[in-house]
Amino acid sequence: MKLSIGPGALVAAGFIGPGTVTACTLAGADFGYALIWALVFATLATIILQEMAARLGIVSGKGLAAAMTAPENGPIVKWSIILLGVSALAVGNSAYEAGNLAGGALGLEALFHSSGVSHRLIVLVLSATAAGFLLFGHYKHIEKLLIGLVLMMSIAFAGSVLLTRPDLSGWISGLKPVIPDGGLLTAIALIGTTIVPYNLFLHASTVRDKWPNGSAEALRAARTDTAISIGLGGFVSILILSTAAASLFGSGITVSSAAEMAISIEPAYGPLAKYLVGIGLFGAGLSSSITAPLATAYALSEFGGFQRTGRLFRGIALGVLAIGTLIALLGVRPVEVILFAQIANGLILPVIAAFLLIAMNRKRLLGSHVNSWLANMLGIGVVAITFGLGLRLILRALNVWA
Repeated sequence: MKLSIGPGALVAAGFIGPGTVTACTLAGADFGYALIWALVFATLATIILQEMAARLGIVSGKGLAAAMTAPENGPIVKWSIILLGVSALAVGNSAYEAGNLAGGALGLEALFHSSGVSHRLIVLVLSATAAGFLLFGHYKHIEKLLIGLVLMMSIAFAGSVLLTRPDLSGWISGLKPVIPDGGLLTAIALIGTTIVPYNLFLHASTVRDKWPNGSAEALRAARTDTAISIGLGGFVSILILSTAAASLFGSGITVSSAAEMAISIEPAYGPLAKYLVGIGLFGAGLSSSITAPLATAYALSEFGGFQRTGRLFRGIALGVLAIGTLIALLGVRPVEVILFAQIANGLILPVIAAFLLIAMNRKRLLGSHVNSWLANMLGIGVVAITFGLGLRLILRALNVWA
């Protein structure tokens, strides 16, 4: 079977955004290697859920939104899902987009901070670049661009790890699933920044463009693509956390973004470290600034029952981009926007994942390709753990759980 990387890379590009870079940077700077286990869990959970979404798209010919609003769910459930989906995707992804553009701009500023180029001008250039691909780019062109950006980020952050030389024993100890004091919010942010609900909609839709025939070979190719691409994306996240842990944890240096990390580690590790982190953050911003509007357009086109091409589809994508650009230009602190979106994702994820599990057990929809008992157990485990973490966060906020 020929190795075909595609939609899985779009998913990886979607979750390795400035949110991931920021959350991983703060996790490493504040807690060292203690939360590596959260990224390992999130990566495996993402592979499990995204494989289901890809199988749903290939076998049924439907996206996740269409499956969630099927007539057998009943009108109350259907409209509740539509309301939840539209608000979570349209509103949430607009906030994401602001963080994507602002984060990408911060990456370039870390590289050229002495050039005096306006932050707003950089945001506008990034927005115009994303708009160009959304307007004129064919799926294959966007796919190739995002594959290239994921590889660029991988090389950049791998280089930063080589320069900072993380402690191997500390890294291994971080695989033990323990939440350090004050680390619950960060752990949920790490999970929310990796298992991104909108990627489930994006994956179920884009696999049909890549493998429209729905064959058994297509299923195998999609499964391989999902494991390799998302596995690489999770590894990049771990590299980012490791860089921050090795260079900042216990140093007394306080940072609030990856761009600040890039600048702060330059004196100790040289200008190359700054450039590598800056390049990685820029790539994360540009890649996610394309995938977030694209995922919204795919999902809302299915909720609304209109074609996945044409003016309305592109209009939705450009609308998300425009709102995100406006928020970024207003000067909202990107770290606050990004972390809010990540935490919201961590709380809404169990709901979307639960409906995905229900769809994956409908023989009328998937025939012999419904979930096996093992897939169901793994999926239920992911939903239970993410629900438990989100519930614990809410109870702590209400002072019910210390």
